[in-house]
Amino acid sequence: EALENPMGRDPLSSLLRPGMKVTIAFDDLSLPLPPMKSPDLRRRIIEKVLVKLADGSIDDIHLIAALGLHRRMTPRELKHVVGSRVFREFYPDRLYNHDAEDPDNQVVLGKTSTGEEVEVSRRVAESDLLIYVNINLVSMDGGHKSINTGLVTYRTLRHHHNVHTLMNSKSLMDPPNSALHHSCDRMGSLVDQHLNVFKIETTLNSNTFPPV
Repeated sequence: EALENPMGRDPLSSLLRPGMKVTIAFDDLSLPLPPMKSPDLRRRIIEKVLVKLADGSIDDIHLIAALGLHRRMTPRELKHVVGSRVFREFYPDRLYNHDAEDPDNQVVLGKTSTGEEVEVSRRVAESDLLIYVNINLVSMDGGHKSINTGLVTYRTLRHHHNVHTLMNSKSLMDPPNSALHHSCDRMGSLVDQHLNVFKIETTLNSNTFPPV
C-alpha cells in the first residue's frame, strides 16, 4: 500500500511505462547495526518493487548498494540484504556496489546555489527512474541525504562530510539543525531537476540490540 500512496505522491505504478531504464538503489550495511534478521526489510520492499516492474513490462533494471565512500559490501552481505532469489537473478552484472572511485561512470549534474558540485553514478543519471529504498533510524537519514551521500563521489561528499559542517551544526542528525542536511537538501533540489526519483522511506525502532 505504501508503494501506491506514498504520502500523497503519485503512486509508483503511475510512473512506470514499458521499456524504461530503472535503477533501484538501497542503503548499504552501515544501517542498521547489527545486521537485520532475515528477511531484511530492503529485501521485502525490493521484491515487491520488482513484481511491479515486471507487471509494467520493464526488464532494464539495475540494483545498486548506495555506499558513498564506505567499504564495498561482500557478495554474502548483498545476498543477505536482497535475498537469494534476487541475488541469483541480478548478481553481479545488475546487482553491485556503487563505485565512487570510477571516474568514467560518474556524471556531474551541476552546482547548487552555494557552489556545491553534485556528481552521481552514471547509471543513476541515465535512468528513466531511480527508486531509492531507505532504512531510516529515527531522523538520521532519508529524504535527500540518502542519494547525496550514497550515490555520489568525493567531489560531492566533501561539501558536507567535513569539520566545518560539524562545527556549524547544533545537531548533526537533526535535519533542521544540521548543516549536513541543509547541504543535502540543496543538492536534492538540483537532483530533482535532472532525475525522476521515487523514494521509499522506512522507519526502524532504534532498539536494535538483543536483550542481555
